[in-house]
Amino acid sequence: MDELRLKLAVQKSGRLTDPSLDVLVRCGLKLSRGKDQLVGYGENMPLDVLFVRDDDIPDLVQEDVCDLGLVGLNVLEEKRLELASRGHAARFQTVRNLDFGRCRLSIAVPQGASWEGAASLSGRRIATTYPFLLERYLGERNIKAQVVTLSGAVEIAPRLGRADFVCDLVSTGSTLSANHLREVETVMESHAVLIRTPLKLAPEKDAWVERLLMRIDGVQAVRESKYIMLHAPRSALAEIRRLLPGTESPTIIPLDGAADRVAVHAVCRENVFWETLESLKKAGASALLVLPVEKMLT
Repeated sequence: MDELRLKLAVQKSGRLTDPSLDVLVRCGLKLSRGKDQLVGYGENMPLDVLFVRDDDIPDLVQEDVCDLGLVGLNVLEEKRLELASRGHAARFQTVRNLDFGRCRLSIAVPQGASWEGAASLSGRRIATTYPFLLERYLGERNIKAQVVTLSGAVEIAPRLGRADFVCDLVSTGSTLSANHLREVETVMESHAVLIRTPLKLAPEKDAWVERLLMRIDGVQAVRESKYIMLHAPRSALAEIRRLLPGTESPTIIPLDGAADRVAVHAVCRENVFWETLESLKKAGASALLVLPVEKMLT
């Protein structure tokens, strides 16, 4: 690979793969990649995407094999604690918290099992793929329990007799329900993060990192944003400003030939529901138009 091209590691297959690629596409990246290729080539940016196991991403960035990595906070914190247990400091740097990949690491118990708070874990066996995060949680509460580390299929451990409880990632909870488990306690909240190498990059690469971060900020800013245009009487402006969701300073434009009416344009950084439009119309607005916002730089 060209040493002046950025190398970004993303999850090869899993819940973060598609949203990670979606963010990159929204940032303007045209990615060339064969069906089973583990490296994608950025056609219009000096950026190559490496498709790897999510557990490997922190190490690849820590060891400067990759300049950047898109990974779940749960994976990142587990790696940070693992390194600390060996007397090593984590050197990867978190440069952005991202607004996708939201989930939680939770304790779940079999349906029908009693639960009286974290103290119920004392002396029990807990299966997980995140032993360091679970150990931290137990240690903070002075709870002694047996941590059973599994590489996968944690949710079936109680039925196999390998554990009493489980500590696993939860997003919708459907997998737990399918395995007759119920969520009772959150260990940590997680989302996707962007990390970078601890080493200084060449000026050309560093400049592209800054451009990519700026574009990511723009993508995140408009994910739920809408552009609203409407006409209104000047006397209704105060009420209309109050009703516009997530906006600070709408643009007010005089309407030609109508001194008592104006056009109002605003970027709303929250969802715009039908009820919002109905309230605006009731306040005196007309000719309402709601458009999606594709890109925005602030």
